[in-house]
Amino acid sequence: MNTIIRPGLVLITLIAGLSGCASVRTATEAVTSSVERIFHPAPPTAPAPAGLDDYKTQVAHHVADHNPERAWTGTLPPMLPAIVVLEITVDRDGQLADVAVRRSRNPNASEIALASVRRSAPLPPPPAGRLTFSETFLFADGERYQLRSLAGPQASEYTSP
Repeated sequence: MNTIIRPGLVLITLIAGLSGCASVRTATEAVTSSVERIFHPAPPTAPAPAGLDDYKTQVAHHVADHNPERAWTGTLPPMLPAIVVLEITVDRDGQLADVAVRRSRNPNASEIALASVRRSAPLPPPPAGRLTFSETFLFADGERYQLRSLAGPQASEYTSP
C-alpha cells in the first residue's frame, strides 16, 4: 500500500507544479520545436570558402560589386595600359588590416585599385583567421579594370589566318 501512495503523491505534486506554470507545452510541441531547430538551422550569411582561390574569388566579387562603375566587362584588350598588384591583409572578421601596392607603373591606376579595395571594406571573413594575399587589377583603360581572380581570357594581338 505504501508503494501505491508514493507514485500518487509524485503525480499530484507534478500536476500541481505544472498547473502553476503560465504556459505548458505538450510533449509533442516540445519534440517538434527541438526537431525543427535541428533540421532547419539558420542559413549561413555566406558560404565558407574552401581554400585560398575560392576566398580570392569571393573577395574579387565583393570588390567588383562595390565598385560597379570601375568594372570592365567583356574581353580585355591585348595591350593593357596598367597592371596593379595589391597585397591585401584581412583580419579574421573581414576588416581590412592593410593594403599596399606591390607592383605598378601607373600611379593613377594604383590609386584607383587602392580606393576600390578600401571602399569595399569590410571584406568577407577569411577561412582561417588573418590572411594576406595578392590580387591583380588588369586595367582595360585609364579607369576600368577586371580583377585577375575573375578575368576571362585576354584578346590576342594576333589573328589566325
